[in-house]
Amino acid sequence: MNLKQFTASLAQETQPPGLSFQLQALWLDAKGDWFNAHECVRDLQDAFSANIHAYLHRVEGVLWNADHWYKRAGKSRPGCDLKEEWQQLLTQALV
Repeated sequence: MNLKQFTASLAQETQPPGLSFQLQALWLDAKGDWFNAHECVRDLQDAFSANIHAYLHRVEGVLWNADHWYKRAGKSRPGCDLKEEWQQLLTQALV
């Protein structure tokens, strides 16, 4: 799946089949479903999933928890806005 296909899928009611857990989380977040987005990545142990997990807690507004997950991802909280961070995560997930 490429960026254009993913973006177009956001107009659908259901997510496209075959998305990774990370892409599912970003898709659900874009659709306003924070809880299920969080469920997609909360038990994953890799650094990229931790980064998405951190982003989701930043969306939630619980910055101490976001910072915990950014640290697990080997990063610190970015200075960009949430929309820009989502785009960066999506770009990484689509590679």
